[in-house]
Amino acid sequence: MRFEQAQRLKNLSPYLFARVERLIEEKKAAGVDIISLGIGDPDQPTPDHIIEELIKEARNPANHQYPSSVGMLCYRQAVASWYARRFGVQLNPETEVVALIGSKEGIAHISWCYLNPGDTVLVPDPGYPVYAGGAILAGAVPYYMPLKAERGYLPDLASIPTEVARRAKMIFINYPNNPTGAVADEAFFAEVVAFAREFNVLVCHDAAYTEIAFDGYRAPSFLQVPGAKEVGIEFGSVSKPFNMTGWRIGWAAGCPEVIEALGRLKSNLDSGQFQAIQYAAMAGLNGSQEVISRVNELYRERRDILVEGLNSLGWKLEKPKATFYIWAPVPTGYTSESFAELVLERTGVVITPGTGYGANGEGYFRISLTVDTARLKEAVERLKSNLGPVKF
Repeated sequence: MRFEQAQRLKNLSPYLFARVERLIEEKKAAGVDIISLGIGDPDQPTPDHIIEELIKEARNPANHQYPSSVGMLCYRQAVASWYARRFGVQLNPETEVVALIGSKEGIAHISWCYLNPGDTVLVPDPGYPVYAGGAILAGAVPYYMPLKAERGYLPDLASIPTEVARRAKMIFINYPNNPTGAVADEAFFAEVVAFAREFNVLVCHDAAYTEIAFDGYRAPSFLQVPGAKEVGIEFGSVSKPFNMTGWRIGWAAGCPEVIEALGRLKSNLDSGQFQAIQYAAMAGLNGSQEVISRVNELYRERRDILVEGLNSLGWKLEKPKATFYIWAPVPTGYTSESFAELVLERTGVVITPGTGYGANGEGYFRISLTVDTARLKEAVERLKSNLGPVKF
């Protein structure tokens, strides 16, 4: 039997890494030792005090029933308290915070709350694919904002055609940025607030990487900017700072009207996250943040190893201030995908083609630092031994 797929699913772009994945499987079958630097998934364990809290609360029968789809109030209070300590931002936990089953879930679902078929949404390119994916599933049409190196990978809001800006209902931004590692200051966020006010656009800021930062840098929150809560929301997560990607717990915070809409949608689609996991996330948010400093020091060490290794081969990369990604140009004569295939063929090292994050990712590749340090050093040595000097 054959079943016709919904048009909304057909509208999603085909998976861009299919050929690379096939080559990886061929190499593994041939006995090649593959080092994958392609996935941004923390390799360090979740801190013990968070795991212990999960174990304790999992044994409590009161947590075995359906949770609230918007999250326990105590969890939302923990998020609000963390924002006050970390950013000086005051949030009402009852009306300005909603729990998410990982921030990815909320990022996808917010489009369903505000976008109708044919609506325009402003999406960064390159960018996290879920921004466009969620909007496309809602029937909306993405307008891609190029992120260019010469602008520090910040979108040029002034270059968006006025007729596009007037049609747009939402804009996604993400700083510190995946995949580029770029950062934004409060002046840029203030520019976004002004743009949103002028064109009545809802701002959705993905802040998953604010806590992964180096060399004394501290990323700001979009919500720190005056007027931000009136025009938008911010998505946060414990996945990256506390090595909890598989736990699937995050939040959205900001404009009460938008938070209510997202919570209302969720109440019709899911039954919330297991309460024991919410308690575990609270242990991370309320506890010592020293665990974040320790893992950031590890990422900094890996960043230096990788950037210095690539620069010794001919790259001229600056060390990113935040995220656990390195975004680098491909050498002359290669596309993003052909260079990724070359590196895999010659070295057994997996890098991610920049085109996986949008058309403006062409000419770049991304490397993740979430790999054991010894294996990362080995990857660098393989590149030096088998790739040779490169030209740009």
